[in-house]
Amino acid sequence: MSETYDSWGRLGRPQGGRRAIPGADGFPSVRSPAGLLPRGNGRSYGDSCLNDAGLLVDLTARNRIFGFDAETGLLDAEPGVLLRDVTRTVAPLGWFLPVTPGTQFVTLGGALANDVHGKNHHRRGTFGTWVEDFTLVRSDRLPMRCARDENSELFAATIGGMGLTGIVTRLRVRMMRVASSSIRQVTHRFDRLEDYFDRAEEADERHEYAVAWIDSLATGSHFGRGHLICGDHEADGTLSGDAKPGRLRVPFTPPVSPLRGVALRAFNELYYRRAAAGRSERTVAFEPFFYPLDGVTDWNRLYGPRGLLQHQSVVPYERGATAVRALMECAHAHGQGSFLTVLKRFGDRPSPALLSFPRRGWTLTLDFPHRGSRTLDLMAALDRIAIEAGGAVNPYKDATMSPDTFAASFPEWRRLEAWRDPAIVSDSWRRTALRLPAQAGRAEAA
Repeated sequence: MSETYDSWGRLGRPQGGRRAIPGADGFPSVRSPAGLLPRGNGRSYGDSCLNDAGLLVDLTARNRIFGFDAETGLLDAEPGVLLRDVTRTVAPLGWFLPVTPGTQFVTLGGALANDVHGKNHHRRGTFGTWVEDFTLVRSDRLPMRCARDENSELFAATIGGMGLTGIVTRLRVRMMRVASSSIRQVTHRFDRLEDYFDRAEEADERHEYAVAWIDSLATGSHFGRGHLICGDHEADGTLSGDAKPGRLRVPFTPPVSPLRGVALRAFNELYYRRAAAGRSERTVAFEPFFYPLDGVTDWNRLYGPRGLLQHQSVVPYERGATAVRALMECAHAHGQGSFLTVLKRFGDRPSPALLSFPRRGWTLTLDFPHRGSRTLDLMAALDRIAIEAGGAVNPYKDATMSPDTFAASFPEWRRLEAWRDPAIVSDSWRRTALRLPAQAGRAEAA
């Protein structure tokens, strides 16, 4: 197949590492000494969806929806189905994805493998919470059904397991009933970071969705200013699942990223002023509310030829205000501004996953054009702040964390290693888990 596989962060991997074979009903007969890795639509920012030395198993063509029960909300589909196509199927019937990340171009298999979260984690938890069951094929076993009551340990290891436990060939996911797909959006423009923390808990209590955009470059008395954006499904809105294609497109990769310096500062100023002072309210379509960047095709090219590095961390509530400020000040100290800075609360609802990034606390996402060693130094400094605060770093957004940072973020990683299919590995797993000592044996997973 075409050797054009990369992560959404455009890490510029060697061409030889992007060879792929199509997914099939069984485990692929083609093998590689450097292992295989199942892959969805490649929207992970880091190297969790890459296997440079080996092969990728491309599942995007396995995109059939077998059925949807409009009475129970249960969707039966293949792993390559895009969230966009799920919405097109279920929204006209009064249902919606219970959990969706910031792009609709993620596959169902990718959402499961990364146990993705959305703007409503405080109410609905992670994507894995809504998975009923799935069929898993491995190199060392016959295909099996995995659910909470059958092969339950593999069920937990596969959700959030980044594709390492086998290949999901079919899954059933429960949708959420809604009055409409339109969103009643309430925006609070705030002048400083403290104002966000004063409002965030109440916003979660009152609304289905809540997230904040932060001006990462504001300083002084306006440090951390931004918008708290809340939303709920409109009671009498439309039941449409049609998503408009991106109206804009970035046609090429600029030699130097425009998302820096004076241009970035001007963008943040304009975007901050875009919302009225205080509180404003309006009804919007679901696409711009959930997927604002999907309106610009190939927007990741704007970060320049080296691509982008994204850092997402979660820190406990008790240390949140201090740690979030420290993370943002760290970026300032390194002379780098984040184009898209997002801050929100994770709730208490547990995930069924063995390894899941969301947990009780505050989560901050920052992204930067990759500018070489100075950006790598910044990422390491951000990691240290998050871990010292008792937090964790998101592995499917990451391309740089150390093995020690990974182990501190996911103390149960050895249990996933025990369940990892012996024929499957990723660049991310090589870079982190496989460099750690005292790996667990596979006897318990045999």
